Order: sequence, then structure tokens, then C-alpha cells
Amino acid sequence: MEATPGASVATAIRLISRDKAAAASSTCGPGLASPPWAFDGAALPQYGPGASAADPAPAATPRQGALPSEYLEASDEELEARISAAKSGLGDRVVILGHFYQRDEVVRHADFVGDSFQLAQAAASRPEAEAIVFCGVHFMAETADLLSGPEQAVLLPNLAAGCSMADMADIDSVEECWEQLEAVFRGRETAGAAPVIPVTYMNSSAALKAFCGRHGGIVCTSSNAAAVLAWAFERGQRVLFFPDQHLGRNTAKAMGIPLEAMPMWNPRLPLGGNTEEQLRHSRVLLWNGFCSVHKRFTTDQITAARQQFPGVRVIVHPECPMPVVDAADESGSTDYIRKAIEAAEPGSTFAVGTEINMVRRLAAAHPEHTIFCLDPVICPCSTMYRIHPGYLAWVLEGLVRGEQHNRITVPDDVAAPARTALERMLAVRP
Repeated sequence: MEATPGASVATAIRLISRDKAAAASSTCGPGLASPPWAFDGAALPQYGPGASAADPAPAATPRQGALPSEYLEASDEELEARISAAKSGLGDRVVILGHFYQRDEVVRHADFVGDSFQLAQAAASRPEAEAIVFCGVHFMAETADLLSGPEQAVLLPNLAAGCSMADMADIDSVEECWEQLEAVFRGRETAGAAPVIPVTYMNSSAALKAFCGRHGGIVCTSSNAAAVLAWAFERGQRVLFFPDQHLGRNTAKAMGIPLEAMPMWNPRLPLGGNTEEQLRHSRVLLWNGFCSVHKRFTTDQITAARQQFPGVRVIVHPECPMPVVDAADESGSTDYIRKAIEAAEPGSTFAVGTEINMVRRLAAAHPEHTIFCLDPVICPCSTMYRIHPGYLAWVLEGLVRGEQHNRITVPDDVAAPARTALERMLAVRP
């Protein structure tokens, strides 16, 4: 049974899952039809069903405790009403942030919808709010805590909403990499230029942002990565870029840096699997990390879209593999994709390579266009999908009672250098 046009991803998955054969071919996992608390109590940490289902979660992955039964047993309509009532009662004391990739049933309650950095900035713009409820993933809540006021509490409705890509570069592995690079490049400063400048993608832990702050580095987003790399090259001979290899490779390639000057760093191998000569001739060292959502897009999907819809405009996110970005008409951040569709002439056709919740929401908001996801299989971001209306109702009703559930706090010794790296980014103009 198929969902009606404009149905949310969660509704579509429930309808499809009534037919097991259809579910097997139409979604990336049968577990998507289950509520996220079905996975919160698993014996080992896991990202849950969706694009990151096969990614191993670190042992230290935060775990979400059990929700009270009243939220587990509530109907969709009851949760909707309870969220609305709690939000109304809290008024300006709370601000709800919803990421572009969040499920519709949650994002409809958001005061602001955007990408991770836009939402962190939105939180900073509401100093009167006592609590910031971040319907996104863990690193986003950390960034909101860094940029919000000291008296504001940032709450993450489900602690298990992490990010597999962010977890692919942990602070211990990056510090070990840095020690090896220091040994290779010791004494090789040229005219005051540092041998290596660390650049971390926004999709990383506060600890990695702090690492960059302490070592003369900087943070980037998918929309300003080229400007940030230019900033780094003004100060150093090469860049260590983590955690997403694809954003680093696609950005540097567009800047004219040859692929042979962009070796991969595998943290499980000595020198990242490279020779000292390869490292010395490098311009960008790419960490072996990726986004499991954007890794799903392929050139075959683009070919199929062009065959079915001649003249289709293919836009993909720069976290996609390089062959996909090269085969697309254009690439850009989530906000770039949104603006491109909003500005298009009526009757345009778009094949979009980014997370399914955002693509379906854009299609519903722009019936004057034909908009579809390049990947025909419904496979949402596993960790965004861990945020459910039940968790949002629990957090908001807790605030009504004066309780702060799942507060995310960055320690002062991490927060100060992390803010330094973010401030350097804010000073860069694309």
C-alpha cells in the first residue's frame, strides 16, 4: 500500500510496512516502522534503523533511558495535543529548533527550521528563552550550548540521537594523528606557515572543535568550506580535514587541488596508511569518514533520473561521493538546495541528493515543481529519526514541571577553545 502524495516519511513507512514485500523493496529496513524506543534499550549502542544502521556505534555512545509509559502508549493525536499545550504554556521560556532532516511530526512544532549552524545561531538570537530544545543530533546541541547564554539549558529529546559521521573522528584518534604529523613535519615551517592547519566540519564533537581552536584551526560548514580552506591555506602548507572525506575532497577539487595531493588518513594505520613522502607532498589530508545518508547516492541514480525526466535539474549535497557531485548539475548545502528550489521557475523538475525528510518536505511545499529524491528507497537519517514526538512531549512537559531532561553541557575547558574555532569561522566571509 502506498502513501498519499505529501505524506510524511514516518506515515509512508507505516503504510508501506503493512506489505512486507513492498517494505523490503521500498525502505532500507523494517525497523523503521517501529518507534525509536524499541532500540533505546538494546544491549549494545546502535544508531538504529535507517542510513546508518550498518555503522558501528562507539561503546561510549550516549544511551537514552526509558520513557514513562504514558508517552509510549499515547496516540499520535494525543502527543500532538500535549506538545502544543506544553509549548503554549511555556511561551517565550522555550525555543524549539528543528533540523531540515527531522521528521515532519516533530519539525512542525519548531520555532526555527534550518541546518545545524543556522539553528545554533537561532538559539543565540533568543536570549530570553530559558530552555532550547534541539530536535537534531548530539553535536548540534553541543554547538547550541557553545553559542547560547550561560543560563540557557540546551535539551536533546533523545540522547541516542548521535551522528555516525561525527563519531568517525574521535578526539583520541585525531590527537594521535596530530602527534604523527608533528613528527613528520617537525622543523618544516616555511616563511611562518604552519605545516598543517586542522579544519573540522561542523558535524563533529565539541572536543574536535576545541582541538582546532587550540592548534590554530577552524570550523567549516558545507556552505563556507571553500572560504575556510582558503583561510587555512593562507596560514599553513596543508590542511587536515575531518571528519567527512567527501566534503573535503569535493571542495578542494573545485579549488584546483589535484586528487594526488589529497591522501586519505586511516586512523587505524600508521601514518594513516601513507608514506612520509606522500604526506610531505599533500595539500589536504582527508579523514576516512563519511555521511551514511549521502553515501547512498550514485551516478546510476542520476542516469536513471535523466532518462526518466529529460531536462531534470540534479542538485546534490557536497557530502556525496565525488563521482556523484561531478555527475550532478550542481551541489550545495541544505540551505542552498532549499533556496535553489524556491527560486526556480514554476514547472521545474528536480532530482535531489540529500536526506529524504527534507526532500519530501520541499516537494510538499512546492507543488508547482516536480521534486523527488535521487534514491528511490526511503532511508532517513538514522539518528535524526531517533527524535520522536513522544520524546519531545516528555521534554516539554518536564519543563512545565520545572525539570530539565537530557541537558547537554560542554565543559568550560572544551568550550573556550571550541568557541575560538567557531569565532574564526564567523570571521571568514565566503
